[in-house]
Amino acid sequence: MSIAEPLIQPDRGQDAHTIHLVNTASFDDFAKGLSGPQRATLAAQKFKGAGYETAIVPEGDGWFAVGGVADPETLSSWCLAKLAEVLPAGTYRLASGSAGAALHGWQTAQYRFTRYLSESDAEGPRVLLTSEASKIETAQAEARAVALVRDLVNTPAEDMGPAALEAEAERIAKEHGASIEVVRGDRLEKEFPMVHAVGRAAERKHAPRLIELNWGDDAHPRLAIVGKGVCFDSGGLDVKSSSGMLLMKKDMGGAAHALALSEWIMQAGLKVRLQCLVPAVENAISGNAFRPGDILASRKGLSVEIGNTDAEGRLVLADALALASESAPELVIDFATLTGAARVALGPDLPALFTREDATAEALIAAGKDHDDALWRLPLHDAYGEWLKSPIADLTNSPSNGYAGASVAALFLDRFVGEKDDGSPIDWAHFDTFAWRPAAKPGRPKGGEALGLRAAFHMVRQRFG
Repeated sequence: MSIAEPLIQPDRGQDAHTIHLVNTASFDDFAKGLSGPQRATLAAQKFKGAGYETAIVPEGDGWFAVGGVADPETLSSWCLAKLAEVLPAGTYRLASGSAGAALHGWQTAQYRFTRYLSESDAEGPRVLLTSEASKIETAQAEARAVALVRDLVNTPAEDMGPAALEAEAERIAKEHGASIEVVRGDRLEKEFPMVHAVGRAAERKHAPRLIELNWGDDAHPRLAIVGKGVCFDSGGLDVKSSSGMLLMKKDMGGAAHALALSEWIMQAGLKVRLQCLVPAVENAISGNAFRPGDILASRKGLSVEIGNTDAEGRLVLADALALASESAPELVIDFATLTGAARVALGPDLPALFTREDATAEALIAAGKDHDDALWRLPLHDAYGEWLKSPIADLTNSPSNGYAGASVAALFLDRFVGEKDDGSPIDWAHFDTFAWRPAAKPGRPKGGEALGLRAAFHMVRQRFG
């Protein structure tokens, strides 16, 4: 694991440094209870109780820590994160109150991606003691899921190709009693023609495949989770610029979210019949790469004219969503690093959320707010579906007008999500997520990031138990 464990332990009276939490409103009263030298120490460290300020204060032969937060009585996921990043290695407990949601940031702040480092600069773990022992396992599972997304996204494409995603899925299946099936080769070309077309130009060791995990009791509601697994995106023959290619190891961020969410659901034992699908490809350039102007068949039977080979993620997702729909699940959730348009509209922090059902969007957004994993809903505006028309195929993968790129991509996917047995539309949520943090924040280092993962899990848990 890239998060050393256990970073949270039951408080059984062990020796530990105390952490006092204050804000700017309570700081003066707190300081009145300190000695003159202690107040001078705080002043020397310019500590006034503002958010993410930290200080160490001598006390007898030892010392205690002070952290600035917005509200000491109600902690967010990130209130303890700065302390976990900067305090010396050791064991700590809060002077009063409950860490609550902040248990998450205490752990994720200590995430390190060290796979390629000959030496690590981490000085050792900071362990937080808590009297809420019942919350420890849940908090650790949440942090592990986030760390898994980060690890998979941070790993370079040469070591995180389709085969590596398959190996990760095999690990999850083995550890949690799931079944796994992988479709490749001639069968992939026949049954998932767009997955095959996008990935066929890659070298043999990065050959395309469709990875499927199944877990749970057939008597429980069916839940399908789909993740875009484009392990590197050159843009294909519509090649990206060098700067545009620089972060394309993260284009499998949707698959990372799908695998992490699926494992988290299995660990939690939620009462669902889970199907996880990852179309895993590399969008490479060679003599057999698919071309602009080609017309591809799809699993659903719709033909797709290729307007741009760099709009490949929606192609592989479309075949996977068609398969997911064939089981008429209660809910389909997909994750994809799909469009630059979503990032222009919402920036790096907010996944764009698209749903068919208002209630599903409201539940996901509420779960995101409750767990500091914000989402923003964008429209599936039916009128924009006209832009997907092609004169020679059922639809095009890339309209030329450039408008509403995130919504149009979602509308493309919508064409491949099917109906329930009664003919009503399958409930579907699409996350257009960045899966990357371009600048560090407390508890959230620069690099691969889980964005929308916690919102999705807590919504699923609330809905299905």
